[in-house]
Amino acid sequence: MAVRRVVPNVQTESVQENRDFYGLLGFEEVMNHGWIMTLASASDPAAQVSFMARDKTAPVVPDLSIEVDDVDAAYAAVRDSGAEIVHVLQDEEWGVRRFFVRDPDGRVVNVLGHR
Repeated sequence: MAVRRVVPNVQTESVQENRDFYGLLGFEEVMNHGWIMTLASASDPAAQVSFMARDKTAPVVPDLSIEVDDVDAAYAAVRDSGAEIVHVLQDEEWGVRRFFVRDPDGRVVNVLGHR
């Protein structure tokens, strides 16, 4: 399993205001579902940050997202380790397969793969 990118998720009620502010630093909007918006660097598209007012289908807003090339293998590994699964593995309507797991310090990690 390989990591494709890591994206911090910032919980906020000021999604659009953050787009404007981080635009001043060279970020451009690459995704916006209303409840989550992702900005990326124009010169390095893998450099991203997401702003979330809430999560559409999960019980909590994750602290970070890790995109992997095999989300099913990642799910099996963390499940077998005994880690706390916060949101079970499922396909989401916006084109990702994902689950949430709690890390040893209590942070919620969104582990995903694009379908």
